[in-house]
This record gives sequence, C-alpha cells and structure tokens, in this order.
Amino acid sequence: MGTAYHDVHLTEDPNRRIVWRVLNEYLAPWIPPGGRVLEIGAGYCHWINGVKAASRVAVDLWPELSRHTAPGVVAHVLDAGTQLRSLGAGDFTTVLASNVLEHFDPDAAARVIDDVGSLLAPGGRFIIVQPNFRYAYRRYFDDYTHRSVFTDVSLSALLRSQGFRIERCLPRFLPYSMQGAGGIIHPWLIKAYLRSPIKPRAGQMLIVAQKD
Repeated sequence: MGTAYHDVHLTEDPNRRIVWRVLNEYLAPWIPPGGRVLEIGAGYCHWINGVKAASRVAVDLWPELSRHTAPGVVAHVLDAGTQLRSLGAGDFTTVLASNVLEHFDPDAAARVIDDVGSLLAPGGRFIIVQPNFRYAYRRYFDDYTHRSVFTDVSLSALLRSQGFRIERCLPRFLPYSMQGAGGIIHPWLIKAYLRSPIKPRAGQMLIVAQKD
C-alpha cells in the first residue's frame, strides 16, 4: 500500500505491537525457528519482526517499509501482485500474510497464492490472517482498498485448488479491528481471547495451509 493509505486508513497503533507479540507466541508452532520466513504486505512489520527464524524477509509496496524492520529483517519494496517470484523458487519454509489477499482482485489474489506456492519449499506453510466476510460483512468495505471477498470456506477452497492442504482453519480468530478498543490492550486479555470459545466482535480468520 502507498503512503496515503497508511496515513489515512492504517495509522500506527501501539496496540498492534502488543497484539502481534502475543500472536507470534501463538503461531510459533507452525514456524520452524531454523527456517526462512517471508511476510508479504508486511507494513509496520509487527509480525515478521517478532518471528524467530534463521532468516526473515519483509515485502511491501510501501516506500517506508525499511523504517519499520527490526535488525536482521531484510526489506524488499516490491509489488506482491507481480514480483514475488523474483525472491527465488523454493527458498522459504514459511510465508505470512496478514490482511493482504482481500486487497487484490480475485484473479490477482489467485496469482499471489500460486506465486507463494512457488516460493515455498516442499512442506512449507502459508499462514494467513485476514477478514472473514462471513462475520465482517458490515465493515468489510469500510476499507476502500478491499477488492475481493473471502470467507473461511472460499479461501480454503482457493488454497486447495492451488496445491495446498489446509492444516488449520479458525473462522473466528480475532476481532475485525482494534479501533475503539479503549486504551492499551493487555497481553493477558489477548491470550484469554485466543483460548476462549466465545469470540465477541470476531471478524478475522486464521488459515494455516501446507504446500503438498
């Protein structure tokens, strides 16, 4: 996303850093610490910065990307819709995407998934966190850059059609947005939310897909 998008819609929020610190602990079992990890649409890099891995790469179209990468994270400013394959075939054990695929039109989103498959080593994982239209339909298009509609069912089917096996699918994973949270969110509250079968305001899904 360009600078204007971050200035208007995706402004920095201290809660985002706290949430991703907890989520990195939660998602760690699916990310080999000795592997090579790529995050597409990395933005403020809260996810990739907290990942434990031998090699970490962040990709975004945002020119300010490198200002937010932690030491050891390599930044590439490029278009994930057309340039992912330039990063090398079969070079990654894990690819991460948070709130990315819905920003592409359907055909382009399918190409991104195909490109991710080419980047992953056999058995590698594609870990996706993003809005689930089934539960977030009221606010889904409040983001003026959303181009595709995905649910846990449709996105899982698209991934399978591109040669992935669905390892984990949580249709209700996180609240759609942290806006209106009312102050700083405490880590214990996030951990309790992830453990609870009751998910108020849930609108984000989690899918862990493994390359066959």
